[in-house]
Amino acid sequence: MRSHLRRFLADDSGATAIEYGLIAVGICLAIVVSVQTLGTDLAQPFTDVSDGLTN
Repeated sequence: MRSHLRRFLADDSGATAIEYGLIAVGICLAIVVSVQTLGTDLAQPFTDVSDGLTN
């Protein structure tokens, strides 16, 4: 029983998976924020191009 408990306490593979998950969430959050910022900044130039092509 003690050997199982020691092995369980020494096993850090779950912590590593959680760390990778947190890194992935951080990267996704950065992508979403940058896309939203660029999307609002680029909306008007694309509208101008679209209007120019239709006229």
